[in-house]
Amino acid sequence: SSIIRAVSPQETDKPVVLIPVTADDVAREKRRKVALLIAVCLVVLVAAFFAYKKITTPRDAREAYDAGQRLFKATRYEQAALNFSRTIDLQPAFADAYRMRARVYVAQSNADSAIRDFSKVLELDATDAGTLVERGFAFLEKKAYSNAVADAGAAIALNAKLSKAYTLRATARRATPRYALAYRSIDHRTLRDVCAEASKPNPSAKFRPFLPDAGFGSEIRAFADATAGAQLRRH
Repeated sequence: SSIIRAVSPQETDKPVVLIPVTADDVAREKRRKVALLIAVCLVVLVAAFFAYKKITTPRDAREAYDAGQRLFKATRYEQAALNFSRTIDLQPAFADAYRMRARVYVAQSNADSAIRDFSKVLELDATDAGTLVERGFAFLEKKAYSNAVADAGAAIALNAKLSKAYTLRATARRATPRYALAYRSIDHRTLRDVCAEASKPNPSAKFRPFLPDAGFGSEIRAFADATAGAQLRRH
């Protein structure tokens, strides 16, 4: 049997037109409405899911990071690394998580992994002088002295008052074969005598021609005194 549907007349004097509608037409229309309703529900659910993730992801990342820090302080390095990795999974741009995981790797003598994570921190913030120094010390562990010196120089260029950068550079240079050769060629007794004179407020007449007009500052005298003392202990 057929179902008859009335079509409303236009604002004219045209007669009402009756169009036959089959049961299949009705079922098809019903399926279309159901499909539309399902699609709308899916869109709402997806939007709600992403809104929920946007709220909870930063919170979960921070909780994992804080737990990782506590575990790191307790020297529970494996568990700390897992928490920092979870933080990174939740928030890939969380620079502190890479830095802390790198420190875990340093504590585990895993220089390669530490360098990789320190490098990621520098990708996120190329002006982080402290991380350059930390990566430099990791390079030092690998005996990659030129890389360590380069990181120290870059750190000093960013922050000329960063004492650890100078320590890194000096340590890396001292570890090179060229430095060892130069060190062996030094007349250490002469070095000791010169430093001992330089540390005095009034050096002897023999050394006065080589003094700057204003004399040596207190920092130079202190350094000379320390060097002379080290030479005495060495010999």
